[in-house]
Amino acid sequence: AEVTLAGVGGTELCGSHGIRITADVAAEDALSVAYDMAVVPGGMPGTNHMDACEAVDTVLKTTAANGGYLAAICAAPLVLGKRGYLKGKEAICFPGFEEDLIGATALPDGVVRDGNVITARGMGVALDFGLALVAALKDEETAAADVARFIATLRKAGILED
Repeated sequence: AEVTLAGVGGTELCGSHGIRITADVAAEDALSVAYDMAVVPGGMPGTNHMDACEAVDTVLKTTAANGGYLAAICAAPLVLGKRGYLKGKEAICFPGFEEDLIGATALPDGVVRDGNVITARGMGVALDFGLALVAALKDEETAAADVARFIATLRKAGILED
């Protein structure tokens, strides 16, 4: 899958734990592309920054209007809930943000896919969330093959044992 990492506030970003990343484009420069999926990452205060960003709102609207997937993890499902994308759907978020799943039925699962919306509880299910994203865009077999390659890479690097 071709991925574009769009940064709210520019391309040089720093997360709440001091991890620095460079986005491909600023969020404001990501508006001219029709995306198959828009993923809103979680964490605070980043979720609040994304919630307040007009460019994020535009990308979500355009993606949804074109039949694309909307996905969010951790606290970020609040961005989808506040905009009405969760109405009548099942969803999940980080514990304590359930009231922001406006119109949704909150489930206890780690990852929930309901139609074109995929939500996840938090960092502990990030791998499962990623696999759900691949499965939505490709298929279950591709997602399983990706997991096998990822595990093999971790074993080869000595990070994961048999």
